[in-house]
Amino acid sequence: MGVFTRLTDIIQSNVLSALDKAEDTEKLVRLVIQEMEETLIEVRRTQAGFFGDKKALNREITASNEYIDFWQQKAELALEKQRDDLAKSALIEKNKAVKVVENLDAEMIKIDSALNQLKTDADSLQAKLEHVKARQASIMNKEETITSRLKIKAQLHSEQINKALERFGSVERKVDEIEAKVESYDLGKAPSLQQQFNELEINDVIETQLAELKKKVAA
Repeated sequence: MGVFTRLTDIIQSNVLSALDKAEDTEKLVRLVIQEMEETLIEVRRTQAGFFGDKKALNREITASNEYIDFWQQKAELALEKQRDDLAKSALIEKNKAVKVVENLDAEMIKIDSALNQLKTDADSLQAKLEHVKARQASIMNKEETITSRLKIKAQLHSEQINKALERFGSVERKVDEIEAKVESYDLGKAPSLQQQFNELEINDVIETQLAELKKKVAA
């Protein structure tokens, strides 16, 4: 997994966090751009570190190769002087240097691989950053357009609701007027026969209760 891939996970985490908090789109886009720029700086810094390591490693490899040549010459000189024991000792030192160079070469391969991955990550991130920046104005304009449409629709719906309430109020007033007319008709009519008898019965009850009350007071 490349450095860019790991850092992209961090960006996505921050973006999702912003979405959960219902951040506005403009702020969210700025956050993405900021995260990508900071990530690109980190990738470049890591690249610079590896380039420094590579230079140091090259110096070590050069020095070790010189050391190999040195002991090779010493071994040859010892043989010329018929000193097999010294020649063997020189070859031992030479082989130690060869082993060091092999290890350094393996380390160099790892650094080159890491640098290639970092370059791929940096190029990919740079392209994505330029794409987001290019679309930033478009995204903002789109959001503004959508927001305006929503406000217009909300205003239209509000006006429709107000009109419906006004119509309902008009109907309610007409119903009240009709009820008032019906009541006025009832007030102007002569009482029916049944109503007259009901009133007589009520009067009888009242008279009876009044007589009983008078007796109670007199006692």
